Amino acid sequence: MLTLYSMQSSGNSYKVRMLLARMAMPYHLIEIDRFKGENRTPEYLAINPDGRLPALQLDDGRMLAESNAILVYLAQGTPWLPEDRFDYAETLRWMFFEQHSHEPAIAEARFWLHFVRGGRELRKHEIDQWMERGYAALSLMNQHLSTHDFFVGNRETVADLALYAHTHVAPEGEFDLSAFPAIQRWLARIASQAAHIPLDAAHSSVSFGISPRSGTPAG
Repeated sequence: MLTLYSMQSSGNSYKVRMLLARMAMPYHLIEIDRFKGENRTPEYLAINPDGRLPALQLDDGRMLAESNAILVYLAQGTPWLPEDRFDYAETLRWMFFEQHSHEPAIAEARFWLHFVRGGRELRKHEIDQWMERGYAALSLMNQHLSTHDFFVGNRETVADLALYAHTHVAPEGEFDLSAFPAIQRWLARIASQAAHIPLDAAHSSVSFGISPRSGTPAG
C-alpha cells in the first residue's frame, strides 16, 4: 500500500489527497507537522532530504517527492492525465505554470500572512512582489477559464487539481478573487466533482492514518 507523508493545511499535500480520494485508492497517511519542525527531523530527512511535503512511498519502498511529480505518477493510465500527446503536454504546461508563476506568490503569501505570527513584518519587502505576481497569475487563469470549463480538454485533469489547491485558499494570502468570475465558477466546478474532499476534511475511508510516533491507526 502507498504511504503519503502529508500536512493537513499544506496545499501541495492537498493536491495528492484530492487525487487519491477521486481514484478511491487506499493509502497510509502520516501527518508531518512543519510548524513543529517534524519535516526537519533526521527520520523525515532520510525519507525526503529536501524536507518538503508531501512525499509518497511506493509499494516497493521507493520514495517520490514533489507534489506535481506525484500527481503525474498516480494519474498515469487514468482520465486525470490525458493520453493525447498535445493534451498531455498542455497538462504539464499548466502544472509548470502552477509551480513557477502561481505557487511562489500565492502560497508564499498565504504561508507568511496567514500562518506565521509576525510574518508580515518578517517579509514586508516581499508582499508587493507576491501581490503583483499572484494577481498576474490569477488574471491569466481567469482569461483561460473564460472560454474553458477546465484547464485541459473537457474534463478535470491533474492540472486542475494542481491549480485548485492553492487558488481556493488564495484569500488567506489576502488575494481578492471577486474580480475573477471565471475562476470562481471553476472553483465551484472542481468542488462539485465526485469524491471531492475539502482541505480540512477528516481522513476518509480510503485513507488509513498511521501515527508517526505510535505506528497505530490515527483514525
